[in-house]
Amino acid sequence: MEKQSTRKKTAKAKTDLPAQIAMALRDSILSGELTADDRLPSESDLAETFAVSRPTVREALKRLAAQSLIRTERGAFGGAFVRRLSYQEAQAQHATTSTLLLSINEMDFDVACEARFALEKSCTALAAQRRSPDDLAAMRAEIHRQSQKGLSDEAFCASDVALHRALVDAAGNPILSYQLAGAVEAMQPLMNMITFTDRSREQIVTLHSQLTDAIEAGDAAGADAALSALERYTLALGKGVIAARGKGKPA
Repeated sequence: MEKQSTRKKTAKAKTDLPAQIAMALRDSILSGELTADDRLPSESDLAETFAVSRPTVREALKRLAAQSLIRTERGAFGGAFVRRLSYQEAQAQHATTSTLLLSINEMDFDVACEARFALEKSCTALAAQRRSPDDLAAMRAEIHRQSQKGLSDEAFCASDVALHRALVDAAGNPILSYQLAGAVEAMQPLMNMITFTDRSREQIVTLHSQLTDAIEAGDAAGADAALSALERYTLALGKGVIAARGKGKPA
């Protein structure tokens, strides 16, 4: 039994070599030892450094590429380079990860609601101060879209997300936009899936209009109050739908 266990540990260690190498290179990137556009050592040099085969190094590099940490180029001056990741790409990855995390784990509706609105409120003061005509136009366009008769539930939900992303982006802080991408683009669609059957579009459009009016007027307190009203409405709606489903009634 002891020999069998040793063999399993050895096999696992060999299997994990690409992951270990990828982690070491990832640490070098995160620490700043390797910076954007730096060229990584060649496969042969990495194989010698880590005392592994080139296929093992190749697998490690594939893992880094899958994480968008490196890019590869062909040709005489090609190789693997540290990738310069844009905020837009980071936001998309963050939203995808957050959606996956919330989808596969049990999450109380009120907990998700509380987190999403608390995070979004953190940008209202900046949005009220920094909003541009384009930001306001984007929010007004979504309000107009939401008011259209015949708009599908899917399109209404998409517009709902777009309006709140416009609010977040109006804060003019790309790091804040990145951090809130998961809250707006992951939590909000999941919340919409629960509430869309019972919600009043007219009520939501009214609250969205109040929010946008406050942002346009530079009224941070008014914007916060509109978000708080939207939070209370969403929370009450979600609890009602969940309670009805628990009793076996149609939502």
